[in-house]
This record gives sequence, C-alpha cells and structure tokens, in this order.
Amino acid sequence: MASVLLIRHGQASFGTADYDRLSDVGQEQSRRLGRWFKQTGHVPDLIVVGPLRRHAHTADLCVEAAGVSAPRITIDGLDEFDHEEVLARHRPELASHEALVAELAKLEHPHRAFQQMFSEAVARWTGGEFDHEYTRSWPAFRAAVIGGMQALAAQQARTIWAFTSGGPIAVIANALVGAPIAEVFTLSWPLVNTSTSRVSIGPQRRSLISYNGWPHLEGADTKAMVTYR
Repeated sequence: MASVLLIRHGQASFGTADYDRLSDVGQEQSRRLGRWFKQTGHVPDLIVVGPLRRHAHTADLCVEAAGVSAPRITIDGLDEFDHEEVLARHRPELASHEALVAELAKLEHPHRAFQQMFSEAVARWTGGEFDHEYTRSWPAFRAAVIGGMQALAAQQARTIWAFTSGGPIAVIANALVGAPIAEVFTLSWPLVNTSTSRVSIGPQRRSLISYNGWPHLEGADTKAMVTYR
C-alpha cells in the first residue's frame, strides 16, 4: 500500500491576468509546509506534480525547505479544470480578465460575489445539459482525475507527495468515500492552499485517511496565511 499525500498548491495570483503563478503568500505557504515536513520527519520516496506551473513551483519550494530529494514525475491526471472557461460559459460577458475585474470592482463584497458566481458556473458545468459547450466536460475531467489516481496506485513508491489542485483532490476524496458525485465541490470549496490530504492506495484497496490538514499554517499570522485560492 502506498501512502499518498495530496497537496494543494500554494495561493495563486487570483485577480491578476496570470492566475497560474504563486503569490508571495503562496510561496511562503509552500516553504512552511516543507519546514513542517522537515520538523516532523516526513520523507517521500517519490514526488509527483500536476502539469501546472503552480503545482511545480509549490513542489520546488516545499521540497527545498524540507531538505529532501526523491525522483519526480508529472501525472497529467492531476490537472485542474479550466475555471476561466467554466466561468466564461456561464457569464460570456465576463470572459476577459478585464471584464471580470471591472464587474467585481462595482460590488460591495467582491470575493463573496465571485464565490457565488463561480458556484453557479460550476453547477452549470457539472449539470450535464451543456457538456458539448466545454473543451473538457465535467465527466471527462472526473475520468481524467480517476485515471490520475490509478497512475498513483501504479507507482512502486511507498510514500508519495503529490502536488495538485483542489478539484482533483476533491474528486479523489469523493470517490474514495463513495459520496454522491454531486457533492464533489462541497469538498472542494474549503480546501486550504498547501493543505494535505492523505490517502492509502493499493491495487485492490483504497481509502481516505485524512483531509484538508494545515498544521504548518497555524500560528500568530494564521488569518493571513490561510487562503482558499
């Protein structure tokens, strides 16, 4: 049985033209996770990253701070869904970054408004009626993530650090506990940046051991360091 730590990437650059880039906070979160691994004696046999820059950068900073070395591979099934397309299909008039920023700037509570808007967009994407409108439909995304989990299970390593995003983590957790597929994003929304979720994966048996842990972010500045995007 392999013990896999599913690690959500550090805070990305939400609200900028290049979301797939760690913010300063995201970089510090990644280093703190690595230091926590070092303090607690966590050592991987294999490092796995999804295909996005924020996955790789989180891994780079974490591994350096942890002072560990292990083989590293990329698994495409740990990719996140295209949140920009999902939002644009729901609200075509907000397809450009500039239009979205301008719309949110008008509102009293922009973050709350964005979360509501995004929840509605995800509901449309996962609803099934409009699958043909998306480059990658919800069933195709979920199937790719399950394929990524199978790829993790095929590895010979006993301890794996897998750097990915909230969507894949929630899909895997949802599948392992046997919850209704419609509840995937109920699991996704509260995932903290650089949180860890532990799964046990073998050829025949797989289980969720822990979910959304972030002890490395606890401290005097917890409020500033606990982020969700």
